[in-house]
Amino acid sequence: MNRRRALLALVLLVASFWLGRASVAPVSGQTVGSQELSVFPFHPRFLLLMRQARALLDQYYVESLDSEVADRMAYGAIKGMVSALGDPYTRFVEPRELEEERMEMSGEYGGVGMYIGQRDGRILVIAPIEDTPAERAGIKAGDEIVKVDDKSVVGMTQDKVVRMLRGNPGTRVTVWIRREGREDLLKFDIVRDLIKIKVAKGEVLEQRGLRIGYLRLSYFNQKAADELAEVIRRVSEDGVDGYVLDLRNNPGGLLDVGIDVASLFMERGVVVEVRGRSGRAEGVYSTTREQLVKGPLAVLVNEGSASASEIVTGALRDSGRALVFGKRTFGKGLVQSLFAMPDGSGVFITVARYYTPRGDMIDKKGISPDVEVDGEYSREREKDVQLKRVLELFAERIEGERRSLVRR
Repeated sequence: MNRRRALLALVLLVASFWLGRASVAPVSGQTVGSQELSVFPFHPRFLLLMRQARALLDQYYVESLDSEVADRMAYGAIKGMVSALGDPYTRFVEPRELEEERMEMSGEYGGVGMYIGQRDGRILVIAPIEDTPAERAGIKAGDEIVKVDDKSVVGMTQDKVVRMLRGNPGTRVTVWIRREGREDLLKFDIVRDLIKIKVAKGEVLEQRGLRIGYLRLSYFNQKAADELAEVIRRVSEDGVDGYVLDLRNNPGGLLDVGIDVASLFMERGVVVEVRGRSGRAEGVYSTTREQLVKGPLAVLVNEGSASASEIVTGALRDSGRALVFGKRTFGKGLVQSLFAMPDGSGVFITVARYYTPRGDMIDKKGISPDVEVDGEYSREREKDVQLKRVLELFAERIEGERRSLVRR
C-alpha cells in the first residue's frame, strides 16, 4: 500500500508540474497578458487528500458516480478553491455559464432582466434592466434576494442565483425580496421574457426655456458606446443648451466600453487608473474616441450606478467636465479579467482596483455627488421627481454661467 501511495504521489507531482507550466490568457474585460501558473500549485499532501476523498466517494457513496456526476465534482472542486478567496467577483464559471454571460454581453438572453451582485454573503439587486419583467414587477436597486421559487439562496453563489432566475421566455419564477424599511418579505411572481438589451436612448427636454439633451445609458455592453454616439448625434441635430447623462441603475459592464463612453464627453485626458499587484494589471487609460458633447454637462447617478458607471462619473467629475447629481454610487471598483480554460470554462479573477483620475479609490466607497438629490428612477417621466429636480438645478446653473459671461 505504501508503495502504491508513493507511486501515486509521484504521478500527481509530475502531472502538477506539467499543468503548472501551462498558461492561460485573459480573453475579455481588462486584459493583463499571459499568466504562468506556479509550478507546484498545491502541496502533494493536498493532492493526495483530494484523491483519497474521491476514492472514498467512489467506494462508499450510496449511488454510483457516473461521468456526469464526476464532472460536477471536478468543477465543484475548482469553484470551492476559487471561492475560498472570499472575493465574490473572483469566480470560476463552467462552459455553459460562460456562454450565457457572453450572450448577455452581446445583448440578448432569456430571463427576468436584472443585474445582481454579492456583498457580505447576501445576493443584492444592483439594478433592474429597463423595460424588463423585473423592472415592471417593481424590483429595485438594493433589494436583497432571499428566495427563488421555494429555494433559499442564502449561502449560494451569485452564478447559481443567476441560473435560477434565467429560463425560457414565458416560464414563471417567484422571487422573494427583503427590502430596507420593510419588515415582511416581498413576493414577486414574474414571467420570464426574451431580454433584448438596447442600452442607450435620448430626447430633448424643455426646462426654463432651455433645450436639455437627455441621454440615458443603462448598461456598458459591447454596443453601448456606438449606441450612445448615435443617440447623441440625433439629439443634437436641432441644437441643445446642455446635456444630462443619466447613469442611474447602470451596473457597469466592460472597462474598455466605459473608457469609450467617457471619451464621447471629454476632449482629451485620463479616464481611469488601474492599480494591481502585478505590473501587467496596472495602467493609466485615456480617452479613445472623438468628443461629441461639448456643451454644459450633468451626470445623474444613484446607489445602482456601479463599476463602469463610476469610472465614467469619476472621469467627468475630476476633469471638471461635468457636475454630478443624485445619490452616492454603489462602490464596485474592481477589475476582473476572464481567463479562458481549455474546456470552454473560465476564471474571472480580480486583478486590480479602479481609481479616478485624481486618485480616489471607488471600491466600497462609491462616488459622492456634487449636489445630492433624493428620489428614485422611474420610466414614467412625470413620476421621476429626481430627474425633474436635477433638470431645474442644471438649468439654473446654465443660466447663471451665461449671466456671469455677460457681466464679464
